[in-house]
Amino acid sequence: MLTSMRFCKSLAISVLRGFFITLLWHATIALAASDGMLWKIQAADGPISYLFGTIHVDDARVATLTEPISTALETVQVFMMEVLPSNDVSPYYMKEGSLAQWLTSAELEQVYAAADFHGLPREMAVRMKPWLLAMVFDLPVSQSPYTLDAKLYLQAQKSGKRLQALESQQEHFATLENLAMDEQLLLLRSVLKRSQEQKKQDFELMISAYLSGDPEQVAAIDQTLSAEDIPAELWDRLRIDLLDKRNVRMAERIASAARQQSIFVAVGAAHLPGNDGLLARLRQMGFVVMPAGTEARAGYNLPIPVPE
Repeated sequence: MLTSMRFCKSLAISVLRGFFITLLWHATIALAASDGMLWKIQAADGPISYLFGTIHVDDARVATLTEPISTALETVQVFMMEVLPSNDVSPYYMKEGSLAQWLTSAELEQVYAAADFHGLPREMAVRMKPWLLAMVFDLPVSQSPYTLDAKLYLQAQKSGKRLQALESQQEHFATLENLAMDEQLLLLRSVLKRSQEQKKQDFELMISAYLSGDPEQVAAIDQTLSAEDIPAELWDRLRIDLLDKRNVRMAERIASAARQQSIFVAVGAAHLPGNDGLLARLRQMGFVVMPAGTEARAGYNLPIPVPE
């Protein structure tokens, strides 16, 4: 269910894991960080830039940077991602109270068990917003503090690239922040009802879709898994707000930046496909869009023509 929303959702999990590490502190490796999600974009007479569809997880099968991705990153001036890491953790916690006032005793015990499984202090877990806790509990146990997005960010920082966000913190979290408490609790309860085996199976489907290098497969799995346990009305609203509306804003900002300088943009892979996806929107804005990775598939190996 929520596992698949990791294709398009916020980087909250990535940022949160990095924060916990600071406090305590999304196939084989050859197929990691699927090259098929790497796209070259270029406006007429403009510099060559890259758009890369990520997956916001730390699984080694997808969180290792391949040579084509590293090379593309090295050639640009600016690295852009959905939102830059921040030390502000206020979006993650309820302003007052805790889950104890919203959940039954049995549900609270499930939260404690899941928190223990994921290595979260119980007192921290019960103060987290339900939407975020649902995403944390829907993940496998963390393998590393470094998700694919985090590795891209650190590589860009190490290489001296200018770092820019596509969205402000407020814009990035707005959809989930605006969910009513009963809707957030619905997301959390739907995750608590599912077994670890079910979560693992869904996670493997998501990884397989990503490693296929096919954005359309990502979209299909995203739709199938995300709609499993969420009421249709809520999922439709989340999809529109998390993908369609944000794609409009992201495309405009990517286009504006790419016309002036070479950029490497990292966004969740579910933002790429479809008539309202970033690939189509950039094409409509006059960009030539073509696969840049070594896993480019038949049917995607030619430039998409610029509209007349």
